Amino acid sequence: MSKDLSKTKAVIYCRVSSAAQVSKGHGIASQETRCREFARMKGYEVADVFKDEAVSGGVIDRPGMLSMLAYLKKHKRGGEHVVIIDDISRLARDIKAHLDLRTAIAGAGGRLESPSIEFGEDSDSILVENLLASVSQHQRQKNTEQVYNRQRARLQSGFWTFSCPPGYRYVKSEGQGKVLIRDEPLASIIAQGIEGYASGQFQTQAKVKRFFEEYPEFPKTRYGTVTNEAVNRILTRVLYAGYLERPEWGVSLRRAKHEPLVSLETFERVQERLNGKAKVPARVDVNADFPLRGFVLCSCGKPLTSCWSRSKTGTKHPYYMCFNRACEHDRKSIRREVIEGRFAVLLAGIEPSPAMFAVAKDMASRVWDQMSEQAASVRQQARSRMAEIEKQTAAFLDRIVEASSQTVIARYEQRITELERERLLMTEKLEAKARPRKSFGEMFELTLNALSSPCTQWKNGTLDTRRTLLNVTFEDRLIYCRNEGFRTPKTSMVYSMLSRFCGPKEGLAEGMSSKL
Repeated sequence: MSKDLSKTKAVIYCRVSSAAQVSKGHGIASQETRCREFARMKGYEVADVFKDEAVSGGVIDRPGMLSMLAYLKKHKRGGEHVVIIDDISRLARDIKAHLDLRTAIAGAGGRLESPSIEFGEDSDSILVENLLASVSQHQRQKNTEQVYNRQRARLQSGFWTFSCPPGYRYVKSEGQGKVLIRDEPLASIIAQGIEGYASGQFQTQAKVKRFFEEYPEFPKTRYGTVTNEAVNRILTRVLYAGYLERPEWGVSLRRAKHEPLVSLETFERVQERLNGKAKVPARVDVNADFPLRGFVLCSCGKPLTSCWSRSKTGTKHPYYMCFNRACEHDRKSIRREVIEGRFAVLLAGIEPSPAMFAVAKDMASRVWDQMSEQAASVRQQARSRMAEIEKQTAAFLDRIVEASSQTVIARYEQRITELERERLLMTEKLEAKARPRKSFGEMFELTLNALSSPCTQWKNGTLDTRRTLLNVTFEDRLIYCRNEGFRTPKTSMVYSMLSRFCGPKEGLAEGMSSKL
């Protein structure tokens, strides 16, 4: 081997195009090993190695490539450098990008070599090189088409295929591939934020932002804040309502296969508020697993959150806790049975007198009649609107067939999409209203039992029972002190009204009237 050849300097360029290759450690290392072996066989001295990870072969402005070109230009006076690539597809998988990079490397004082192909300047070598570059481009485009077709088919089937949104995580499901499931406690936090904005509990997006920032589990910037963009993305993603769409891929709004965090109706109320079309009063929600969540405040004044914690044995345990950093009880968990046990004791002291029952029955009967009439009216309106939507959709489809202007056709398609969205909303509303309803007797018994024996109803009741109990019994949220228990609560207007109607001595049992 000649002396001059042994002094030839070389640089190695490696590239992988997918994040999976980077995380699994495949591609880059094997390319570098093969290129170093090639350099050893040729007697080249490897001066440096440049790498691009998870970068498309159709992109020219790559960090590693730009660094290599800068290195070649800097050392151009020292003589020509050999640029070693493992394969022609590692340089580029786009014919135009390949030719541009080939020219840029030559202009910077580099000469391409590879263990897979012999580069030359004669017509035959250039033909082979261009053919291989064209094949690489075809493979890249074909892979893109295949990925697009698979992702589009998955979307059409109701499966989300892109990056996992906050509040969800991917799990492998037999026969379904990767599917989204709730990621607690973040899912519940996001649900509370969306519902709070929809109901008016949070009047602005800034208040939703501050609500999210109260929880350490919520992803934040390095400065410990939540960006306005992140809040807006959460409030505008229909994915959280259990639906998905991808208009640019021709995938219209449809039900998704994952569990929603909020209803589509709630999501639409959020969009109306964002667009300035609606303002609604605040409300308080409870949860089946943690019925006091959202209703109990820490002694610092911040709402207690809740979560499931898994022990070393794999058993899940429920906890309430405060995540206010300024609170002395920050991140100190309270077992669910402790706080709900104390709540049951609190309820045990609330026992109205029998004189309340006649008044309560009359009030419940009137409310029931009003609710039944309203529900029937809503169902009828929803059916009528759905029939109207079907007619309008059919009319627009007929117009599309006859139309010749692309602008008109696009407008018709947009209107059909809007009608389909409204139809889905009406369908969800009908399903909600069509759920089995209790008779008046059952509803009356529920209310009566909640008034007469709140402690028993709390222990044995369903979620609906507990919601009724909280709304009937208390005027405002409860405050819980970790070491002392619940502070004296404010009972609801119902108790106050019944007490006034029946008289202090007849309205409530002894000891309760003084608390109102």
